[in-house]
Amino acid sequence: MLYFSELYNKKVYTKDKLELGRLKDFIFLASENSLITKIVIENKKKEKEIISSEYLIKIDEDIFIEKNYLTSYLEENELYLVKNLLDKQIIDIKGNKIVRVNDVVINKNNNQFFIFGVDIGFIGILRRIRIFNVYKIYNLLSRLNIRLTSKFLSWADIQPLELARGQVKLKRKEEKLKEIRPEDLADYLERINLVNTKKILKILDIEKAAEVISNLNINYQTALFRNFKPETSAKFLKYIDPDEAVDVFLTLSKKKQEAILEFLDKNTKNNILKLLELSKNPIGALITTEYLYVYSDNSVRQVIDKIKKETKNFSVLDYIYVVNKKDELVGVFSLHEMILKDLDTPVYKFMIQNVIVIHLTTPQNIAIKKMLKYKLYALPVIDENKKILGIITLDDLTDNILEKI
Repeated sequence: MLYFSELYNKKVYTKDKLELGRLKDFIFLASENSLITKIVIENKKKEKEIISSEYLIKIDEDIFIEKNYLTSYLEENELYLVKNLLDKQIIDIKGNKIVRVNDVVINKNNNQFFIFGVDIGFIGILRRIRIFNVYKIYNLLSRLNIRLTSKFLSWADIQPLELARGQVKLKRKEEKLKEIRPEDLADYLERINLVNTKKILKILDIEKAAEVISNLNINYQTALFRNFKPETSAKFLKYIDPDEAVDVFLTLSKKKQEAILEFLDKNTKNNILKLLELSKNPIGALITTEYLYVYSDNSVRQVIDKIKKETKNFSVLDYIYVVNKKDELVGVFSLHEMILKDLDTPVYKFMIQNVIVIHLTTPQNIAIKKMLKYKLYALPVIDENKKILGIITLDDLTDNILEKI
């Protein structure tokens, strides 16, 4: 196993021993396997270069890469080790608490490197401040009856709280998981896999867990309920607002809906059935295609250029939606948020990831409630593949309802 503190600032050479600079960071996949995909070096001109790990030959006293390497860039599902993990707070799933990362453990498997876990103990701090002969210090302190123990958490037992935007949501080190605000915990859960989300929800009491689920975006809610057993879904739906419950319900298969209904109490079941009946009046006729989308790696400068080219005939432009390379909706931002950023800032750094959405089958009254609840002027309508079909504005909805009164 390797420790990042021991690799930091090591010299990086090409295969033919041409010095390129020093190692400053690793880039890894924000996923369960935490594969290291790129290395970040600082050259002699103090410029940062990102190089794919496929060119990595050896990590030892020094680091060697192929001489015909190409530079790369950070992608959507990747994070920096230093910026997004080292010294940051994490959830210890086993201990149900927040701890601090003092060092990062790296492991090699089949010529690939992975983040194996993190050191949250004092030994990790000693390693970081370049006191590398930790064992001599350990023996010295042992003679004084002071015991140092290595505190290691494997990657499977943790999840970073600080992600791509670099915002630490929790400040107190020993804050218990149950004391985390539902909206903060929901914001965190949307960035981890379903398996770990279900583990965390099991730790909470049913009402707190339901409150957390209510704060998740509709796409993540849908994924959760598709994975829940019918009886588990019914248990949570009892404590979720009926309007929100129906919106989730409509994204599930008919078979799954019927299975869940069997486990619901009479009152919850009647409320959901009533709202399901209302949902037969779709809002597809109200959709407008007068909206703008950009890609998450676009810069502010590129977005402004696109606005100038594509929105000349728009009556209004409240929000700009963000999609990934598969054209799936992944974020949203307002013009005001964008204007405050530098022209070279990429969209993914400031976009809001928790997009409030509706579907073709969402009842009009639920769409309006969502707009009022979140103070929005428009909502994107997405299909089952998370692709935008268009948007619904508050004016369109209220005008349509007033006509029927």
